[in-house]
Amino acid sequence: MVADLIIAPSPGLIPATLFMPTPKAAKRVLEFFTAQINNDHTRKAYLNATRRFAAWCEDHGLDELAAVQPIHVAAFVKELQGQFTPPTVKQHLAALRMLFDWLVTGHVMDANPAHAVRGPKYVVKKGKTPVLTADEARALLDAIPIDTLIGLRDRALIGVMVYTFARVNAVIGMKVKDYFTQGRRGWVRLHEKGGNEHAVPCHHSLEQILDDYLAAAGIAGEPDEPLFRTTGRKTGAAHPLWQQDVYRMIQRRAAAAGIATKIGNHTFRATGITAYLKNKGTLEHAQTIANHASPRTTKLYDRRSDEISLDEVEKIAI
Repeated sequence: MVADLIIAPSPGLIPATLFMPTPKAAKRVLEFFTAQINNDHTRKAYLNATRRFAAWCEDHGLDELAAVQPIHVAAFVKELQGQFTPPTVKQHLAALRMLFDWLVTGHVMDANPAHAVRGPKYVVKKGKTPVLTADEARALLDAIPIDTLIGLRDRALIGVMVYTFARVNAVIGMKVKDYFTQGRRGWVRLHEKGGNEHAVPCHHSLEQILDDYLAAAGIAGEPDEPLFRTTGRKTGAAHPLWQQDVYRMIQRRAAAAGIATKIGNHTFRATGITAYLKNKGTLEHAQTIANHASPRTTKLYDRRSDEISLDEVEKIAI
């Protein structure tokens, strides 16, 4: 069966016939979208990008992979700029560069036609993620009823995102054993992108929140089971929460707390980082806690300038 997939790759993983003129090329493309790309969202985006380019080539009479030149990739990118935002165009170009590189190293092509093509200039100095003030975040946590297990679970889940700057997928991927004690302090172990593990000590408030949840849930003796799980009312068994579940929960909790800001799962990452930096935390340590590869990424979550701008606007005394 594996051999069949190599000779005749799954249609769901092949961008278009342009990229598989020979069994060798088809095998190489299949390897790219399976062995080289681990993230499902990235795989889908890159597939869409390469399919769009293949369709463009077909429309312009290019039906052979060897005939693709830098001028063709540049023309495709230029056309995209009239249809999509700069980040989307840059993602398309990145997908083509990576795929062509993979084909070159696999001796399917002689050169990468996308290598010298420049994408649109796009510099982000400030993130667009909605952020809460420290008071709003505290009010949200305090507004969640803790007389039910679901309330304790929701408060604990939001608490982990706020106090560890964690991505939602890293939090819902936690097992019970990923909350542990070390040096008389609670720690959380987060499973980040690429299979990387990242351990963060708990703020004393988070430690109490997690302890309350675990005590009520009675799951401390299930180390390999999901930490944040469904109630099991519909299926009869508990399952890990999905990202969509968390998003809907956050909307309900925010509405109940009277928070007008349109927030999402990523809000708490920006909220925690901003609150930390406002309290004289350093960008370097914020980067470490958030597990960012670059301080420039961490800086995108620093929203302290929002308050400065608001204070200045209020000086317009008309």
